[in-house]
Amino acid sequence: MRLNKAWFQELGIDNVKDFAPVSGGDINLAFKISTNDENYFLKVQPKNDETFFDHEIEGLNLINEVANAPKPIKSGTFERNGYLLMNYLEFGEGNQKDLGKMVAKMHEKHAPQFGLDHNIENAKNPKINTWQDNWSDFYINQRLNVLVEQIKKHGDWTVYRQSLMNRFQTKIREYYADHKVEPSLMHGDLWNGNVGFQADGTPILFDPDVFYGNREMDIAMTVLFGGFSQDFYDGYNEEYPLDEGWELRVPWYQTYYLLAHVNLFGENYGTSLESALQQSVDL
Repeated sequence: MRLNKAWFQELGIDNVKDFAPVSGGDINLAFKISTNDENYFLKVQPKNDETFFDHEIEGLNLINEVANAPKPIKSGTFERNGYLLMNYLEFGEGNQKDLGKMVAKMHEKHAPQFGLDHNIENAKNPKINTWQDNWSDFYINQRLNVLVEQIKKHGDWTVYRQSLMNRFQTKIREYYADHKVEPSLMHGDLWNGNVGFQADGTPILFDPDVFYGNREMDIAMTVLFGGFSQDFYDGYNEEYPLDEGWELRVPWYQTYYLLAHVNLFGENYGTSLESALQQSVDL
């Protein structure tokens, strides 16, 4: 698709002086639109409608209550395309310690239960967010087992992996029977590609997949692919200290993200998944 005058009228943007495609992720088209007074970032999901962006908008709004994320301006459907218009951000460098403190402040936003008010079932990695009082039930039944069923459809699940998963889930239930978790607002996809710094050094979070869960799950994602310095964890712990032994539980939550990657990309991540499961069982 191409932007034109009709698009700008739909978006409510006057006096456009320039526009160009920019990097916007794997599944959306993205554009920078400039006027004399303002720059905008437009995401477009072809052959879809505005509901495609509902979850992202909810996540951005929730995070913006306590931290910093792009600001949704307008969403809608135009010419059989869903779109989301946001403020455009200029990037710079910043302090990882400030980033850690901001993530901690996001996690300090709590809910009485685990979950969210809607499921995400139209994604390749579906999320069942039905509210639950018990973290073990939520994590096992509404995260781990959902992805196991998806992987089985591809034929990439094995008896060995199921044996490890059974033992792992028993360990989860036993541990959290004696360890209370307070549901935190989660980013949901906290890898280094979804964080950054604005031109003035302010940290910012992108592309959230929010729900209320165990904050150790977000932290485990930061460890999985790297890109976060020790300053990040120092800043986090200054604001909202992690529970003792969190480093040992990292494989428990990396297991989920590796299940997601096996579901999306196949056996390239199979060995890493089995390693995380084995570490989880051995703890």
